[in-house]
Amino acid sequence: MTQTPETTNHRALLVVDVQPTFCEGGALAVAGGDDVARAVAEHAAAHRDAYDLVVTTQDWHVDPGDHFSDHPDFVDTWPPHGVAGTPEAELHPALAELGPDASVKKGAYAAAYSGFEGTDAEGRTLETILRDAGIDAVDVVGIAESHCVRATALDAHGLGLATRVLTDLTVPVSPELGAAARDELRAAGVELSTSDQAFVAPDESRSSSA
Repeated sequence: MTQTPETTNHRALLVVDVQPTFCEGGALAVAGGDDVARAVAEHAAAHRDAYDLVVTTQDWHVDPGDHFSDHPDFVDTWPPHGVAGTPEAELHPALAELGPDASVKKGAYAAAYSGFEGTDAEGRTLETILRDAGIDAVDVVGIAESHCVRATALDAHGLGLATRVLTDLTVPVSPELGAAARDELRAAGVELSTSDQAFVAPDESRSSSA
Protein backbone atom coordinates (compact mmCIF):
# COMPACT_ATOMS: atom_id res chain seq x y z
CA MET A 1 0.00 0.00 0.00
CA THR A 2 1.30 3.44 -0.86
CA GLN A 3 2.23 5.45 2.22
CA THR A 4 1.46 9.11 2.68
CA PRO A 5 4.32 11.59 3.13
CA GLU A 6 3.35 12.04 6.80
CA THR A 7 3.87 8.35 7.63
CA THR A 8 7.10 7.71 5.75
CA ASN A 9 10.55 7.66 7.28
CA HIS A 10 13.01 7.37 4.40
CA ARG A 11 12.75 10.03 1.70
CA ALA A 12 14.82 10.65 -1.43
CA LEU A 13 15.14 13.74 -3.58
CA LEU A 14 15.04 12.88 -7.29
CA VAL A 15 16.61 15.67 -9.35
CA VAL A 16 15.43 15.01 -12.90
CA ASP A 17 17.43 16.15 -15.93
CA VAL A 18 18.71 19.48 -14.61
CA GLN A 19 21.13 19.87 -17.49
CA PRO A 20 22.24 22.79 -19.66
CA THR A 21 20.67 21.11 -22.70
CA PHE A 22 17.23 21.87 -21.20
CA CYS A 23 18.04 25.37 -19.99
CA GLU A 24 18.36 28.74 -21.67
CA GLY A 25 20.82 28.49 -24.55
CA GLY A 26 20.60 24.70 -24.68
CA ALA A 27 19.61 22.50 -27.60
CA LEU A 28 16.14 21.87 -26.18
CA ALA A 29 15.73 24.84 -23.89
CA VAL A 30 12.83 25.25 -21.50
CA ALA A 31 12.14 28.82 -20.39
CA GLY A 32 12.94 29.12 -16.70
CA GLY A 33 15.35 26.18 -16.68
CA ASP A 34 18.26 28.13 -15.22
CA ASP A 35 16.05 29.47 -12.42
CA VAL A 36 14.88 25.95 -11.60
CA ALA A 37 18.48 24.73 -11.48
CA ARG A 38 19.40 27.40 -8.94
CA ALA A 39 16.26 26.82 -6.89
CA VAL A 40 16.83 23.06 -6.78
CA ALA A 41 20.39 23.62 -5.58
CA GLU A 42 19.18 25.96 -2.84
CA HIS A 43 16.46 23.54 -1.74
CA ALA A 44 18.85 20.60 -1.62
CA ALA A 45 21.38 22.57 0.44
CA ALA A 46 18.74 23.82 2.87
CA HIS A 47 17.04 20.45 3.37
CA ARG A 48 19.82 17.92 2.84
CA ASP A 49 19.27 16.41 6.27
CA ALA A 50 15.63 15.68 5.36
CA TYR A 51 16.67 13.27 2.63
CA ASP A 52 18.26 9.85 3.07
CA LEU A 53 19.31 9.96 -0.56
CA VAL A 54 19.75 12.49 -3.36
CA VAL A 55 19.71 11.02 -6.87
CA THR A 56 20.18 12.85 -10.16
CA THR A 57 19.04 11.70 -13.57
CA GLN A 58 20.41 12.83 -16.93
CA ASP A 59 19.44 12.40 -20.56
CA TRP A 60 22.59 10.76 -21.94
CA HIS A 61 21.96 10.02 -25.59
CA VAL A 62 24.49 8.08 -27.66
CA ASP A 63 22.34 6.96 -30.60
CA PRO A 64 18.69 7.05 -29.54
CA GLY A 65 17.32 6.19 -32.99
CA ASP A 66 14.22 8.06 -34.10
CA HIS A 67 14.06 9.95 -30.79
CA PHE A 68 16.29 12.43 -32.67
CA SER A 69 15.06 13.97 -35.89
CA ASP A 70 16.06 16.69 -38.33
CA HIS A 71 12.32 17.41 -38.62
CA PRO A 72 11.04 16.87 -35.07
CA ASP A 73 7.38 16.91 -34.16
CA PHE A 74 8.20 17.79 -30.52
CA VAL A 75 5.91 15.00 -29.36
CA ASP A 76 7.71 11.77 -30.21
CA THR A 77 10.76 13.18 -32.01
CA TRP A 78 13.12 15.95 -30.94
CA PRO A 79 16.20 17.85 -32.09
CA PRO A 80 19.47 16.31 -30.86
CA HIS A 81 19.93 17.09 -27.17
CA GLY A 82 21.64 15.65 -24.12
CA VAL A 83 24.34 14.07 -26.28
CA ALA A 84 26.52 11.83 -24.14
CA GLY A 85 29.90 13.29 -23.28
CA THR A 86 29.06 16.89 -24.23
CA PRO A 87 28.96 19.77 -21.74
CA GLU A 88 25.22 20.19 -22.37
CA ALA A 89 24.58 16.68 -21.06
CA GLU A 90 26.40 17.23 -17.77
CA LEU A 91 24.61 18.39 -14.65
CA HIS A 92 23.85 22.11 -14.61
CA PRO A 93 26.69 24.17 -13.09
CA ALA A 94 24.30 25.33 -10.36
CA LEU A 95 24.40 21.76 -9.02
CA ALA A 96 28.19 21.72 -8.66
CA GLU A 97 27.93 21.44 -4.86
CA LEU A 98 24.96 19.04 -4.84
CA GLY A 99 26.99 15.91 -4.12
CA PRO A 100 24.38 13.34 -5.19
CA ASP A 101 24.47 9.90 -3.62
CA ALA A 102 23.76 8.31 -7.00
CA SER A 103 23.58 9.47 -10.61
CA VAL A 104 21.42 7.76 -13.21
CA LYS A 105 21.82 8.20 -16.96
CA LYS A 106 19.09 7.27 -19.41
CA GLY A 107 18.27 7.14 -23.09
CA ALA A 108 21.58 5.99 -24.55
CA TYR A 109 20.04 4.01 -27.40
CA ALA A 110 16.32 4.74 -27.17
CA ALA A 111 13.95 7.39 -25.94
CA ALA A 112 13.72 7.50 -22.14
CA TYR A 113 11.62 9.96 -20.20
CA SER A 114 11.37 8.39 -16.75
CA GLY A 115 14.41 8.23 -14.52
CA PHE A 116 13.38 4.65 -13.81
CA GLU A 117 14.47 3.76 -17.34
CA GLY A 118 18.09 4.60 -16.56
CA THR A 119 21.01 3.06 -14.70
CA ASP A 120 24.00 4.29 -12.74
CA ALA A 121 27.66 3.56 -13.46
CA GLU A 122 27.32 0.21 -11.70
CA GLY A 123 24.33 -0.79 -13.80
CA ARG A 124 21.79 -0.33 -11.02
CA THR A 125 18.34 0.92 -11.94
CA LEU A 126 16.80 3.81 -10.07
CA GLU A 127 14.35 1.40 -8.45
CA THR A 128 17.21 -0.77 -7.19
CA ILE A 129 19.06 2.26 -5.82
CA LEU A 130 15.98 3.38 -3.89
CA ARG A 131 15.01 -0.09 -2.66
CA ASP A 132 18.55 -0.84 -1.48
CA ALA A 133 18.49 2.37 0.57
CA GLY A 134 15.11 1.56 2.10
CA ILE A 135 13.46 4.57 0.50
CA ASP A 136 9.67 4.71 0.80
CA ALA A 137 9.01 8.30 -0.35
CA VAL A 138 10.36 10.62 -3.00
CA ASP A 139 10.25 14.28 -3.89
CA VAL A 140 10.59 14.82 -7.63
CA VAL A 141 12.00 18.07 -9.05
CA GLY A 142 13.69 19.17 -12.27
CA ILE A 143 13.05 19.60 -15.98
CA ALA A 144 10.63 19.37 -17.60
CA GLU A 145 7.50 19.08 -15.50
CA SER A 146 5.43 18.08 -18.51
CA HIS A 147 7.76 15.33 -19.65
CA CYS A 148 10.53 13.65 -17.64
CA VAL A 149 9.42 14.92 -14.23
CA ARG A 150 5.88 13.72 -14.93
CA ALA A 151 7.05 10.32 -16.18
CA THR A 152 9.44 9.82 -13.26
CA ALA A 153 6.80 10.77 -10.69
CA LEU A 154 4.19 8.48 -12.22
CA ASP A 155 6.63 5.56 -12.22
CA ALA A 156 7.63 6.25 -8.61
CA HIS A 157 3.99 6.29 -7.55
CA GLY A 158 3.35 3.12 -9.53
CA LEU A 159 6.10 1.39 -7.55
CA GLY A 160 4.31 2.18 -4.32
CA LEU A 161 6.49 5.09 -3.23
CA ALA A 162 4.80 8.07 -1.61
CA THR A 163 5.48 10.62 -4.32
CA ARG A 164 5.46 14.41 -4.30
CA VAL A 165 6.29 16.82 -7.09
CA LEU A 166 7.58 20.13 -5.75
CA THR A 167 5.90 22.43 -8.23
CA ASP A 168 8.11 25.48 -7.71
CA LEU A 169 11.21 23.39 -8.42
CA THR A 170 10.17 22.35 -11.90
CA VAL A 171 9.00 23.99 -15.10
CA PRO A 172 6.98 22.67 -18.07
CA VAL A 173 7.68 22.96 -21.76
CA SER A 174 4.55 25.13 -22.01
CA PRO A 175 1.85 26.31 -19.58
CA GLU A 176 -0.73 24.13 -21.30
CA LEU A 177 1.38 20.99 -21.09
CA GLY A 178 2.21 21.82 -17.48
CA ALA A 179 -1.46 22.07 -16.56
CA ALA A 180 -2.18 18.75 -18.28
CA ALA A 181 0.72 17.09 -16.46
CA ARG A 182 -0.47 18.34 -13.08
CA ASP A 183 -3.98 17.07 -13.78
CA GLU A 184 -2.58 13.66 -14.71
CA LEU A 185 -0.38 13.52 -11.62
CA ARG A 186 -3.23 14.46 -9.29
CA ALA A 187 -5.53 11.90 -10.89
CA ALA A 188 -2.89 9.21 -10.38
CA GLY A 189 -2.51 10.07 -6.69
CA VAL A 190 0.78 11.99 -6.81
CA GLU A 191 0.92 14.83 -4.30
CA LEU A 192 1.71 18.33 -5.57
CA SER A 193 3.36 20.67 -3.09
CA THR A 194 5.53 23.74 -3.02
CA SER A 195 8.98 23.41 -1.53
CA ASP A 196 8.21 25.82 1.32
CA GLN A 197 5.32 23.59 2.41
CA ALA A 198 7.06 20.27 1.86
CA PHE A 199 8.38 19.89 5.41
CA VAL A 200 5.77 21.87 7.32
CA ALA A 201 3.95 19.75 9.90
CA PRO A 202 0.25 19.24 9.08
CA ASP A 203 -0.90 21.36 12.06
CA GLU A 204 1.50 24.17 11.11
CA SER A 205 0.24 24.05 7.52
CA ARG A 206 -3.35 24.43 8.69
CA SER A 207 -2.40 27.30 10.98
CA SER A 208 -0.53 29.15 8.23
CA SER A 209 -3.47 28.82 5.86
CA ALA A 210 -6.12 29.85 8.39
